[in-house]
Amino acid sequence: VQLVESGGGLVQPGGSLRLSCAASEISVDYYAIAWFRQAPGKEREEISCISSSYSSTYYTDSVKGRFTISRDNAKNTVYLQMNSLKPEDTAVYYCATLPFGSVAHCSGYGELEVWGQGTLVTVSS
Repeated sequence: VQLVESGGGLVQPGGSLRLSCAASEISVDYYAIAWFRQAPGKEREEISCISSSYSSTYYTDSVKGRFTISRDNAKNTVYLQMNSLKPEDTAVYYCATLPFGSVAHCSGYGELEVWGQGTLVTVSS
């Protein structure tokens, strides 16, 4: 069981990136999937998630209107489209499952807690 993030890199302020979270041995439409980030010297924060049913979504205030989470069931992948990036968006970004029954903004049916290895996003001129 694995989640693998990709798509991070260096981008100028105002630019865009799309992060991917590819799942293996679990189905992304069965799980609630979340994106977290951790900036240097700061705690990890949940920034967005997508539920398994009805694809309801959640965004933290700091990314609302700039980031969009989506899911491609055929590719078994969850995406995070990030637009209008700011230097304060610089962080390591992780995707993770939100196990059934956990206190979360999104819900799903799967019971496993799985984390990806993270991908670094640097926003700088």
